[in-house]
Amino acid sequence: MGFSVPDFRRKWSCRGYMSAGAAMVTAALGLSLVLAERAEARKYTSPLDIFGIAAPRPRPAVHSARIPLPRPRPEEAPKASGEAPPEPDGKPLADKPGADKPAEAAAPPEKPVSACRLALTEEIATAPSIPDIRGPGACGGEDLVRLEAIVLPDKRKVTVKPAAILRCTMASAIADWLRKDMAPLATSLGSTIGELDNFDSFECRGRNRVAGALLSEHGKANALDVRGIKMANGQSISLTDRTISREVREQVLHSVCSRFSTVLGPGSDWYHEDHVHLDLAQRRNDYRICQWNVWDPLPQIAPLLPAERPEEAPPREVAAKSEIRPEKGAEDEATEKPAANVGKSQPHKPATKKRR
Repeated sequence: MGFSVPDFRRKWSCRGYMSAGAAMVTAALGLSLVLAERAEARKYTSPLDIFGIAAPRPRPAVHSARIPLPRPRPEEAPKASGEAPPEPDGKPLADKPGADKPAEAAAPPEKPVSACRLALTEEIATAPSIPDIRGPGACGGEDLVRLEAIVLPDKRKVTVKPAAILRCTMASAIADWLRKDMAPLATSLGSTIGELDNFDSFECRGRNRVAGALLSEHGKANALDVRGIKMANGQSISLTDRTISREVREQVLHSVCSRFSTVLGPGSDWYHEDHVHLDLAQRRNDYRICQWNVWDPLPQIAPLLPAERPEEAPPREVAAKSEIRPEKGAEDEATEKPAANVGKSQPHKPATKKRR
């Protein structure tokens, strides 16, 4: 294959050469425009680029500025009102909540004071309030007090032994009963009240301590069992003692039955033969129960018993027959029988003593 300049010129004319050069120049210009557009696109995001395909816009350089801090508080400066005291030796205080100790819950709001609690002042009774009792079942109650003593109108104190745990309303009723009814009764007897014998007050149990029975008012702190009242002169008024005057016991009976909704004493059942039960149970239509038999006093001297029959006395049948006058025929027959039996030994029967 030969190559020569004439053949080259014939195949590659100047027109073709110029066309190829123009195409290369055009491609170079297009490439430069495309690169310029991409460089400009980095500065301004295209509104049609909804998927974020375009190259991200470079953020301007952030120059960190130094923020001036406040100067430390001098040690001699006064402490702020809400500032906590410094921790000694770097140890946290015991009551200060930390990161691992949650803050304590707020204290519950205090319960409002009842009208009974406001009325039962120290001038009437020594009865401090105690927390509510929540026992098993329905046992317990609210607005409770510990009745320790009752103040009489003359400022004398009647001690409650032992102290009774009662509802405020029940304690107030006991105080009114002693102050208004029993104090005048003791004065009429020539003395004053010194002590109240408390047999039982609050106790979580059924009625009469019977298993399965209904809840007693004692379990609600709404009852008091009283055995007696001791006087200042040493005399005692036992409410169930038959040696005490019947008139005195009847006065006590009328006073308690007019103030309490339930009164159980001797005669109600054998559980209350040695004390009197008092409570303020609420019933329909304000129904009340007063069961207390005031028995007659026992005789001071026991009646005389008949003397025992002597051993040598004849049997009662023989003595009874001898007191009856025999008829004439019977008398003759009685005289004939010994004559017929003369010389015969009669068996001796010892005298017998009958049981009474």
